[in-house]
Amino acid sequence: MIPNITRGSRMAGLMVYLASTDADKTKNAHTDPHLVAGDAAIMAWYDDGVLDKDDAVAIAKHLDQPREAFGVEVRVKDMRWDPVKKERVFAGYKDAGVWHCSLSLRAEEGALTDQQWGDIANDFVNAMGFTEASGKAQCRWAAVNHGTSENGNHHIHIAVSLVREDGTKASTHGDYGRAQKTCRALEAKYGLEELSSVHASRGYDRAEKATAARDEREMHRASLARKVRASATASGSEAAFVRRARDTGLLVRPRYAKNTTDVIVGYSVAERPTPGERPIWFGGGTLASDLRLGQLRNEWADTPHAATEAAAEWNAAARNKRKANTRGPETAMPDPQLWVDYTRTATELAERLRAVPKDDHATWAKAARDTAGAFAAWSHRLEPTPGPLAATAAELSRTAQLRAPKDHSKPVPLPSITGAAMLFLAASGKDKTAAQAALMLQLVNTAFAIHEMHQQSGRTREAQRIRTVVTEQLKPFAATMPTPVTAGAPARTAAEHAPVQTAVPRPVELGLRGMAPIRPGSPVPSTPTPARTRQHTGPDSGPGIDR
Repeated sequence: MIPNITRGSRMAGLMVYLASTDADKTKNAHTDPHLVAGDAAIMAWYDDGVLDKDDAVAIAKHLDQPREAFGVEVRVKDMRWDPVKKERVFAGYKDAGVWHCSLSLRAEEGALTDQQWGDIANDFVNAMGFTEASGKAQCRWAAVNHGTSENGNHHIHIAVSLVREDGTKASTHGDYGRAQKTCRALEAKYGLEELSSVHASRGYDRAEKATAARDEREMHRASLARKVRASATASGSEAAFVRRARDTGLLVRPRYAKNTTDVIVGYSVAERPTPGERPIWFGGGTLASDLRLGQLRNEWADTPHAATEAAAEWNAAARNKRKANTRGPETAMPDPQLWVDYTRTATELAERLRAVPKDDHATWAKAARDTAGAFAAWSHRLEPTPGPLAATAAELSRTAQLRAPKDHSKPVPLPSITGAAMLFLAASGKDKTAAQAALMLQLVNTAFAIHEMHQQSGRTREAQRIRTVVTEQLKPFAATMPTPVTAGAPARTAAEHAPVQTAVPRPVELGLRGMAPIRPGSPVPSTPTPARTRQHTGPDSGPGIDR
């Protein structure tokens, strides 16, 4: 169940909107707006009949009566965007005495009865501290059900006056976090699908989806996230990340610290627009929580030289100028031996993950992030339009995004497969190879380990999503791959490389043989073995695959 909180000043405007059945005046067609819960007086006056405009105005007047009687104002800071300063600035205070929250279910969950919604609404406002259960005078409130949204989500709206019946103001401090916590408890109480309290992916605006459908294309947000993820995972430095992102066709611009031109604190990206159109920019953090610049920097060396090199690339990108370094390590062709090395590393990672406790969320997020980045890179190289590789990358990226990263310790050292993304991005041509097939199978094994972690943690929705994308989308794709060459095995003949239906028989099935289950209580050894350093010749100037 997903809560969405907004604040406003006009109770009558909100209630008239909730009771309206005019499709031209509402975001969703309201077919049967009616009350399912509210304070005692509201429920004594109204039954479950369809509300009209007069009803809505009368209900709003009742809810607003304490505020008007006591002459109390509830105000919040009004922060507005300053196009000159390029930041939000204080513009005074604005009225915000109306608290509004929608509670919606996923389309797959179907609909609840009015009795169920009524019970949920009462429990919700109690938990949020708006009723006498808080030990204070109650706020007046009402909950309206008007059916299913255009996306298939059954939901209700709760309107609350923040002036209590004794004229005091209700506190909304921490209401966003409290609403999420309350929804998790109500999901368990009422047998609803429980959303993860650990992971949280970014949503999208309904207009974005509608525009993409009209133009018969993928949403910009999804394609940008995939390209940024591929570029970041494949890069061993911030400067290389900027160059790789530009190589994927993205427009990139930095966000500078105030009054500086060399201290970069964030970034935005956009798809290159068609002639006559303006680019649509997205901040890294709006694409995915783990794609914020601060999060990405955790993977790169922090040195004065690296910062200077990165600033030069950011400035070049901001001015749409030539790269500051046109001979970076990303321009070199990788040693073919690296395919064997990273296949072995991916094999080791999949095995080691099964000793990681299921509640070590940072380590699992890191594994999911690197694996998603590899699939994203391969999708960019191989798929003209988003396909099974893109879908796998998107699904794994959900596990990579922690709801509160600072609440978790750092991931334990495990074999790193970030170089796999570099290999896929550097792959020449569109042909599938046996080396790619071998590496892919081990990446799938990592995905299975993540699936099992979710399953054992009781997050059945996340587990099922990964299972579905692998078995229904990635498995048919794998069947078109050449027979994978085992790491270190002699090369096969051309005939043996021909695509066959049984090319990947067992590794694409859940419940891999020989793979021990995750040990819920077994910690990773206190002195884990670090990943082996891969030595190769190339233009890199330091340790790592891309430095």
